[in-house]
Amino acid sequence: MMRLTRRAALAGGAATVALAACSPKSIEPEAAPRAERPAFKDGVAMAAAIAAGETTALAEVEAAIARARAVDGEINAIVSETFESARSDASGVLSGSFAGVPTFIKDLIDWRGAPTLKGSRGLAGHVASSDSVFAAKWRQAGIVSLGKSATPEAGLISSTEPLSHGPTHNPWDLSRIPGGSSGGAAALVAARIVPFAHASDGGGSIRIPASTCGVFGFKPSRDRLPYTQPGATPPPLQISVNHAVTISVRDSLELFRMAEAADGTYPPLGEVQPLKRRLRIGFAPEPIGGTALNPDTRDAIEKVAQLCRELGHTVVDYTLPMDGPKFTDAFILYWAAGAADFARQVSEFSGKPIGPDIVEPWTLGLAAMAGARQAEIPDTVAYLLGFEAQYASFFDNLDVLLTPVTGSPAVPIGEQAPDGDFDTVMSSVLNFVAYTSPMNVAGAASMSVPLEWSPAGLPIGAMFSARRGEDALLFELALELEGARPWADRKPPLNAL
Repeated sequence: MMRLTRRAALAGGAATVALAACSPKSIEPEAAPRAERPAFKDGVAMAAAIAAGETTALAEVEAAIARARAVDGEINAIVSETFESARSDASGVLSGSFAGVPTFIKDLIDWRGAPTLKGSRGLAGHVASSDSVFAAKWRQAGIVSLGKSATPEAGLISSTEPLSHGPTHNPWDLSRIPGGSSGGAAALVAARIVPFAHASDGGGSIRIPASTCGVFGFKPSRDRLPYTQPGATPPPLQISVNHAVTISVRDSLELFRMAEAADGTYPPLGEVQPLKRRLRIGFAPEPIGGTALNPDTRDAIEKVAQLCRELGHTVVDYTLPMDGPKFTDAFILYWAAGAADFARQVSEFSGKPIGPDIVEPWTLGLAAMAGARQAEIPDTVAYLLGFEAQYASFFDNLDVLLTPVTGSPAVPIGEQAPDGDFDTVMSSVLNFVAYTSPMNVAGAASMSVPLEWSPAGLPIGAMFSARRGEDALLFELALELEGARPWADRKPPLNAL
């Protein structure tokens, strides 16, 4: 049975209007008054309206549930619905800077009472008994979770097509990926179901889907926001961070401020205003691994560089002084070691041996790579640990870097499917994820800003990156760019408004 898509419904509606235009005027029914839809608010505005009594948390939760039901059948971005518990939470007493604002939590971290499946069939039945250290910050802020957003298995690939749930679709073009691993989160925000959603980034997983879905994605510096659970053994190199994808910069800024770690590693973010001083920006459009850059992406990033010049910044051509192929190979091997560890965890949970019935072929392929190159891993870790100092040297004469986020706009669904030929999928991933991982290894602040679209209407984010700890500088720049070229009103063809 063919599913009636939103686009087909719109086409049918257009045909009905055309037929009506040919009908005799005397039989035309009187037009009913058109109900005005309320304007979609960002999270800051929504929280303020709830606090002022202009709306209620329950009303906002019900509206978000209605939006989710209207479009998720098309984008397939929600893994687990927790609508009833959200209604219960919204009906109670909430406090905090985002009290009553509905959202979704990426299905890689625990939210008490909700499943945590991590995109894996082997974790079916796992329900979190407590919040993760990061989720606890969001709950304390009064945020209401409507459920879990889709992610690839263990967040291990740049497309969100887990075999456990099926592919998540990009609201700008349903035949294309929303990116990964925060693909469900970015699709939900792009479609205006919620104003922001939890996301995480271990190699580009906030910035990549933010770019492909036309939303704002900020990767915090290492240790700025909580990540490792108390008592847990940290990895040799912590490359992953938690934060969010948002429509507005101010939502990202306030969510960052609300969740900051209070361990003294960094001073509090403090007040952030649109950037006043002019920057020296290193413009580095070439992929670090030597892969080709899509012409549409090259054109888009050139336009962003010109925007920065028009704003008075000094933009200088720059080539990253690093061995890109060596770095990429080291990062992929470290990534593969993480996949092997995940496969072991799933085996322990399920009680089944590691194999294709509990983890996906892509995960197995990475785990096999780690096993075959086990002897290289200590030297690989040492090399990556030394990269932070090398990365810092990029900024001896620069304030920020400007690069693309990905090597191309969103690729078709299926090109990076986790059950595809391993080498073919790896080639696609390396062409696509051509810029983001150095900032994870260096622990640096980085962001994808939605400033350009391709001729075909696909979003192309611009990535600005700074030194570790210079999160405030990037937020200042983001506020300036948002003011110069606003994007909030640019919505995808499939949206819930």
